[in-house]
This record gives sequence, structure tokens and C-alpha cells, in this order.
Amino acid sequence: MATTTRIQPRALVRAFGGPRYTVALAVDALGTGLLRPFVLLYGVTVLRLSASATGMAMTAGSVVALVCVPAVGRWLDRGARSAVVAASILVRAAGVALLLAAPATHVWPFATAVLLLGVGNQAWPAAHAAVVATLVHGRERDAALAAGRALRNAGLGAGALVATASLAGGACALRALAAVTALAYLGAAALAWSVRLHTRPDAVPADDGPQGRAPRMRALLAANVVYVFCLNVPEIALPLILVTRLHASPAWSAAVFVTNTVLVVSLQVPVTLLMSRLSRRRVLTLAGVVLAASYLGFLTATSVGHAWSAPSVAGVTVVCTIGEILYAGSAAALVTALAPAPVLGRALARFQLSTGLGLAVSPAVITALDSHGPAVLWGGLAAVTLLAASGVAAEKDPGTDSVVAAAPGGGQVRQPGNRPGGNRGVEYTVTDPAGNRR
Repeated sequence: MATTTRIQPRALVRAFGGPRYTVALAVDALGTGLLRPFVLLYGVTVLRLSASATGMAMTAGSVVALVCVPAVGRWLDRGARSAVVAASILVRAAGVALLLAAPATHVWPFATAVLLLGVGNQAWPAAHAAVVATLVHGRERDAALAAGRALRNAGLGAGALVATASLAGGACALRALAAVTALAYLGAAALAWSVRLHTRPDAVPADDGPQGRAPRMRALLAANVVYVFCLNVPEIALPLILVTRLHASPAWSAAVFVTNTVLVVSLQVPVTLLMSRLSRRRVLTLAGVVLAASYLGFLTATSVGHAWSAPSVAGVTVVCTIGEILYAGSAAALVTALAPAPVLGRALARFQLSTGLGLAVSPAVITALDSHGPAVLWGGLAAVTLLAASGVAAEKDPGTDSVVAAAPGGGQVRQPGNRPGGNRGVEYTVTDPAGNRR
């Protein structure tokens, strides 16, 4: 009979690489939350750039930053772990520093700054997932990845609240927020670097066999481009519908965003653990069905009388967020479970490329569909998401059997089983600040 995984908070902290890495995650998320929602305002208000030039620079930076992701995957496959996380944070610190140094009315320094921010943002998810996958295995790894997402959302939300409260200060306040963000990034990078986690990629030979090749995951990666649209629904699609079509108060958009954040922070880990009785692929398929149902729910909510439309949209947001939680708790976990250890970095990089592509194109796609009416927007998203879910369900997994052997000091080293797949067979080293290796 299937059982539900249970994990203690201390085990989650250990899965993050210890207290220092956990604090690094929190500080990094807080710093990102302080500035990320207001980069556009910084360009327009502080640097006195046009809104169109600022938007184009931000879009170009996000898209061009995807070019760095394959290099991050190769770096991870050479054994780097915490160094990649620290580097992704330091790149963002450099981007913020360039924002502070950029002269007014000059678009190129701003474009370079947002490119650096984009590079760091694209590199971080794969690097963090590789750290967790190195330290913990199986369903505990899934829980650790879910806890990391919950912690990051909490930090982003807290940072955004502080930044919002500071906006009354105008350009000076935005400069101060940027300076605090840069300091937060430097502190987070130092903490991540101090963990000194790396692997020995020669522990498992990367030959021409199944252990030396990254899984294709074509249906999974294609579906991920569609699934990731759900992350922009609370931030783009729902405010667009609430304000422009339903003429609701902007407070409803804020309520939707807060509801989404609170639910993700509070339910990401419990729901991931609850779903551990099902296969990751089945959970990911279920996520697509729930998301598609929520999109149809939004279509229905916008069709009722105006007095009830906004509350109905807010209510359906709960269903959409549950779908998002199911997706986030299973997608990256499935990739780490499928990828052989020697090519884990490249597999995570391919997954991040599909995520970044979906996030980059979703605003344009959402606004283009909305111009043709709610039926086209929500009906189209529901149909494509169901198609993606069917592709995920139909794709076959390689086996994930492995043998767990005791390692000196009470640890475990996973040895390859008789079938390909799964993150295993990796030896790793953690060096504490005193120089002790374990």
C-alpha cells in the first residue's frame, strides 16, 4: 500500500546544506523581492527612460539570459554545486550595482544591468535544484525542493511588501531599495559559498551508456512551457481581466496576488508530501488537469453578473494555485529523478530553458489572447494545458531502481541500479568554515 512521506523541519534544513545555505536562500529571496517588481519603475523614475525602452530592455535581457543556461548545466556536471549558486547571486549583485551606477537617460547601462539580473535569475533554479539533489534523495528531495520554493515565495512576498511601503519616497527610495538589494545579494552569496559543496563527477563514469546521456524528456519539456503560464496568471492575466474587463477595484488584483502567495507558502510542502503516494508523473498530469479546470472556472467567473465576477475570480484563484502547487512540487522533482547523476546539470538546464521560454513568451501570449475575448484566452489556455497533460501522461519513464549503500560516517551513497535514470552514484564533499571535510 502506498504511504505518505513524512519529514521533519530539521531534515529539510539539512537537505538545504545546513543553516547557512537556508539563510542564504531567505536573504536572496528577500533581496529579490525588494527590487524585482520595481525594475520597470526604476528605469522610468530614477533613470528617466521611456516606458517602451525600459520594457524592451527588460524583455531582451530576460530572453538573452537564457543563452547562459547550457553553460550552467555543463558547470554543474563538472561537480560544482554551491559555487554555481553563489555565482548566480553575485551576477545579480553586479547587475544591481550597475543599476546604481547607471547615468540618467542612458539605456545601455540599464539594459546591461537587467541582462545580468536575468542571467542570475536563469542560473539560480538549476543550481539550487542540483544542490538539493546532491544532498538528499527520493521523496525527501521532493519535499526539500518544495520547501525551498515555499521559503523563496515567502521572502519574495516580504520583500515586495517592504518595497511597496517604501514607494512613497520616490526615486530616492528606489535607489535605497537597490542598495539594500545589492548588500543582501552579497551576504547571500557569501553564505552560499561558505557551504563549499561539490561532487566528484568521476565517481560514476559518463560513458556512452544510459548513465552518460541526459533523458530526452521531450513531452515533459514541451508541457513545461505550457504549464509555466500558470505562474503569470495571478500577476498578468487576472489583473488584466479584473481591471480592464470587469472594471473591478485594483484591490481585487492585490487580494489575488496575496492569496496565491499565502497558499504557496503554507501548502507547498504539505501538498507535496501528501502527493508522495502517487508517481511524480501522475501528479504532474493531475496538475495540468487542475490548471485547465481553473482556466475554465475563470471563464465562467467572468460570465456571471458584474457584482459577483470579481469575488468569483478570487475564489477560482484558489483552484489555480492548487494546480500551481502540484506542478511546482512534481516537475523539477521528476527531472531530478529521471536524470542520471553525470548529466544532472544538463537535464536541469534543459528544464530551466523550457521554464524561461514559457515565462518569456507568456505575457505576450496572454495579452494577445485576451484581445480576442475571455473565451479565447481561458478556453485556449485550458485546451493547450490539457494537451500538455496528456503528453506528460503518455511519455514513458526509464527505470529508477537503485541500491543504497552505507557510507562511512552513517551517510549513504547511491549506486546505480540495473536500469537507467535517477540521480544516484554521486559522491560529494561539504567543507565547513573551519576547513573540515565531510
